[in-house]
Amino acid sequence: MGLPTGFMEIERKDRPYEKVEARLKHWREFVLPLPAAELSKQGARCMDCGIPFCHNGCPVNNLIPDWNELVRRDRWREALDVLHSTNNFPEFTGRICPAPCEAACTLNIDDNPVTIKSIECSIVDRGWQEGWIVPQPPARKTGKRVAVVGSGPAGMAAAQQLARAGHAVTLFEKADRIGGLLRYGIPDFKMEKQLIDWRMRQMEAEGVEFRTGVEVGATLSVKSLLEGYDAVALTGGAEWPRDLEVQGRELSGIHFAMDFLTQQNKRVAGDDEARAAPRGTISAKGKHVVVIGGGDTGSDCVGTSNRQGAASVTQLEVMPQPPEHENKALTWPDWPLKMRTSSSHEEGVGRDFAVLTKRAVGKAGKVEALQCVRIDWVRGADGRMAMKEIEGSAFELKADLVLLAMGFLGPRRPGMVEQSGVTLDPRGNILANVVDYKTSVPKLFAAGDMRRGQSLVVWAIREGRQCARAIDECLIGSTTLPR
Repeated sequence: MGLPTGFMEIERKDRPYEKVEARLKHWREFVLPLPAAELSKQGARCMDCGIPFCHNGCPVNNLIPDWNELVRRDRWREALDVLHSTNNFPEFTGRICPAPCEAACTLNIDDNPVTIKSIECSIVDRGWQEGWIVPQPPARKTGKRVAVVGSGPAGMAAAQQLARAGHAVTLFEKADRIGGLLRYGIPDFKMEKQLIDWRMRQMEAEGVEFRTGVEVGATLSVKSLLEGYDAVALTGGAEWPRDLEVQGRELSGIHFAMDFLTQQNKRVAGDDEARAAPRGTISAKGKHVVVIGGGDTGSDCVGTSNRQGAASVTQLEVMPQPPEHENKALTWPDWPLKMRTSSSHEEGVGRDFAVLTKRAVGKAGKVEALQCVRIDWVRGADGRMAMKEIEGSAFELKADLVLLAMGFLGPRRPGMVEQSGVTLDPRGNILANVVDYKTSVPKLFAAGDMRRGQSLVVWAIREGRQCARAIDECLIGSTTLPR
């Protein structure tokens, strides 16, 4: 390392945010990049720790110390090459990945990790600005045809890797635009969609054919894909949302989070209201909003509701409130359980923990309130934790709009999954291992959330890349694609 004592001499500094009152008035990204000179100093904090645990903390195994050192030396283009060697889309992960690499950083033992995510994002953003990111078409074609179903990060990564290996790749997407949950799920204030469009243009020049508005299992059969292609990769994500099974669920004003978030993304994309909300507008304007679910999707609902002009926003979580700080001696280098406050939370929300929703109440078919109760988590005779209602803790929460952000149960069964006849694992995901990614059906592979269940963008990219390698090896007999 060029500056072995950098971590001792330089304090951690991360990207600042635009002020809350300003960013609530628009839908653009509001993270303010650090100057190149400051990033060079932050890269110098990466210590010669001997065993870089950040490699394992990062699911795509980014070569983090390498590009930190290159940024320190102002060798940005080389840093971009190293970054792209493990990650097809660092502009996505640099914005929406929760950075398990930083949790695994050796400096995090002292609660002061390297600003890995900020450096990563700055490298790739500079790459786009300087015109360094260009198509990488294959030197030769293999004559093999591969279909990839689902254009989220797993599908995009698989398609790009397979095209670069020389296969003719067609990427199918049931929505009207490419990107999966990156396009319709992640709000624009967290990741602007031009980033997806830039990658699409690169991938088209590399030979990927995009087909939108095609729902495999409905408008196009799985059988026809298997007959027309040498291999098919299922990367359709985990889109089956967990529902709120309580009395009053049928009242209007109770919606799945993704229905709410998708509408707003379509509006920002320029769609008129009829196209953005064909089954009716879901708006938080002037309403008392309750978000059920304490994860990232719930946080996205909070930020979106505030920008739409909600009268109030409350977020409920069924689990107990986590500690402010983790016990590093017990958790490092693994991802710790601790209180996390997102930028959306900072914009205004009431957060409540260990709350169970019992029923929804309303008038004239419209929700007006939620009846809730506080709970304790107690360990049963079988050793499992179970909910126990606290006597006398019932309360009512005003609610004109209820958004369900309670996670996903796996891939949707009707359509493609049922039609394919693939074997499912005990959790309802498509059964395939992480060596060859083969399903129980010949020529059919699976990767990403459709295989592993609801997870992170960085895991999706990893699985898409590894699935592409497995397909290439299956079709050709060998592969030069990285794992």
